[in-house]
Amino acid sequence: MRKQTAKWRRRTVAILAAALFFAIWVAVAPLIADYLVVEKPLEKADAIVILSGAADYAQRARGGAAAFHNGIAQTVLITNDNQRGGWDDKEKGNPYFVERMQRTLMEQGVPAESIEILPGNVYSTMDEADLVTRTAGERGYRGLLIVTSDFHSRRALWTFEQAVQKNNARLDVGLMPAPAGSRYPDRYTWWLTPRGWRSVAAEYVKFGWYWLYY
Repeated sequence: MRKQTAKWRRRTVAILAAALFFAIWVAVAPLIADYLVVEKPLEKADAIVILSGAADYAQRARGGAAAFHNGIAQTVLITNDNQRGGWDDKEKGNPYFVERMQRTLMEQGVPAESIEILPGNVYSTMDEADLVTRTAGERGYRGLLIVTSDFHSRRALWTFEQAVQKNNARLDVGLMPAPAGSRYPDRYTWWLTPRGWRSVAAEYVKFGWYWLYY
């Protein structure tokens, strides 16, 4: 009888502990996601820079178009990650994501002559920061507004600030997180989907790597 009572108590304690942990996690998970999202507004800039993001191209393009129509800058620069997407019925092929982003920008009302794909391929946010910072220096830019996905915004801003410091550039870098779309993880439920773990949890791992090595 005593053994059964002790066993029942252990099970009860375990259940209560699990319930408490779950309640804490539900409360903390949105804060974990929110920490990754930052914004640094600029009223005016020499150019809007939309970071490549493979399947996130449409979300970032919409953010860049909004910044353009708000009059922040009349030039939109796009970085090229050299990745192709899935089949496109309109194109009858597999266009590169940078081409899809360019097309989305024009569909959002950005003139083709205002859009420039920066030369060279990038494979990381640091590659983008180095390329954009060098380009800004060559052209005499003094202000850039970076547009990227919301959960990528903190690492992107930190990386660009590191690149500016490394290159001794006289450059004011702002950042606008693009509006989240319906396919993007919600701050409350990101941990319930694989995409949420890739967008939030993996971002902490990447940020830690950047902090250590850059």
